[in-house]
Amino acid sequence: MIKNIINYSGSAIQMTNNTRKSDLDFAADLFKAADKMRGSLEPSEYKHVALGLIFLKYISEAFQAMHDQLSENEYADPEEPEEYLAENVFWVPVAARWDFIQQSARSENIGKIIDDAMEAIEAVPTNESLKGVLPKTYARPTLDKTMLGELVDLFSNIKLHDSTDRARDLLGRVYEYFISGFASAEGKRGGEFFTPRSVVRTLVEMLEPYQGRVYDPCCGSGGMFIQSEKFIDEHGGRPDDIAVYGQEINHTTWRLAKMNLAVHGIDADIGWDSAGSFHKDSHPNLKADYILANPPFNISDWGGDRLTEDVRWQYGTPPKGNANFAWIQHIIHHLAPRGHAGVVLANGSMSSQTSGEGDIRKKLIEEGRVDCMVALPGQLFYSTQIPVCLWILSRDKSANGHRDRKGEILFIDARNMGHMVDRVRREFSDNDIEKIAGTYRRWRAKPETIEDKGWDAYADEAGFCKSEGLEVIRKHDHVLTPGRYVGAAEVEDDGVPFEEKIATFKTTLKEQFSLGEKLQTRISVSLELLK
Repeated sequence: MIKNIINYSGSAIQMTNNTRKSDLDFAADLFKAADKMRGSLEPSEYKHVALGLIFLKYISEAFQAMHDQLSENEYADPEEPEEYLAENVFWVPVAARWDFIQQSARSENIGKIIDDAMEAIEAVPTNESLKGVLPKTYARPTLDKTMLGELVDLFSNIKLHDSTDRARDLLGRVYEYFISGFASAEGKRGGEFFTPRSVVRTLVEMLEPYQGRVYDPCCGSGGMFIQSEKFIDEHGGRPDDIAVYGQEINHTTWRLAKMNLAVHGIDADIGWDSAGSFHKDSHPNLKADYILANPPFNISDWGGDRLTEDVRWQYGTPPKGNANFAWIQHIIHHLAPRGHAGVVLANGSMSSQTSGEGDIRKKLIEEGRVDCMVALPGQLFYSTQIPVCLWILSRDKSANGHRDRKGEILFIDARNMGHMVDRVRREFSDNDIEKIAGTYRRWRAKPETIEDKGWDAYADEAGFCKSEGLEVIRKHDHVLTPGRYVGAAEVEDDGVPFEEKIATFKTTLKEQFSLGEKLQTRISVSLELLK
């Protein structure tokens, strides 16, 4: 396996005309080879070993490429850290450069050498954004140094950087694939820091964050930001068209997010505090144009008893035993006047009437904050098998040149969409995502926009989507479950008269009853012979 990876890497990474699929095949093979080395080490521990080394390898190669370029310029100083800061490249000290690490791969002190390298990188003044971020536990006695050396050798034979932007994109895919792979291996615990790509892409395609401030109050490993940047790139925009803000309560996950964003070349203001976004907001004055979030579901110990009079609870004080509507109101509080948000929540948020949740939901609906509800299928997440939903929220339904849908909510039932990728996990295809996001975009678009883009006009589709007004929603006690509104899918008429179908059914049923009686007799005879 490892030999194949090494042979594959020489062509897969250098050729710029390879498809995205071949890149992902490469990442999958690389992950399998690296994962095979971990032995008895838990995935939750090993992910930091592998991801830290990938990060170190990449920034070392990026530094060396810049160093070579500066060396050819007689007016530049390749040993001046400020030269690298201007190009958004991290300065890497000699003892932290990959060639030095590689030469020491078989040393008994390889763990300490790597720890020292991480320390040296963080100590560079121009690398301030990495301060306290990099893993420095490679020297611990429980980490097998032979395995560590082999992992260094594996990554040494893979070129993660060249003179093109595609190299960074490939490294980002490798890094993202490793995060996904470790989340899968860790199961429920892994899902806490990783939102499945299907869900993130659906949110991003619906909200279309072309430019402005993008915020995630519980950002995990940073997947929402990565997909936002990819969306902009795929639509001809520039990464610096968005400003990224986030917060994460888990320090280990925060470090993972910082490294993930760094390898994708995204400059972000990501705060960490063990108190979390509710109790120590890192961005108290932020008003974001787009908010994308996957908060932890149904959290009961969120400290709501200490926040009963909080300014964020404009629509009602959320129950102390469930943070779902605290998250929704925190997010709306941080929305700019024309901002939009997409939030992943447990299905209970759509219908619960207990502890005042129904009253909060009613006020959100009546004041026009709910734009669209999407029911998702189960098995999309590593952390839970239960189905979840998407809340699309808006401060101004007509913002950014969209059609004014005041007094309406779009309901989308996507519970039957997606395909199983293994025994326990489901994913959306590109077509699935486009159907959901495209339906929402057409619903929001003005008639002239639809005509200009050559789209089909929005139309309700029985069993899938329905645009409903407040009068009907009130009759349903402000419950937002899409299945209540979209109805049943139309069944195509096969042309067979009803009477004929009933006659065929009766004949088939009579034959099956007769067969059942014969089988019962044979079983009884067989049992008698056993006496």
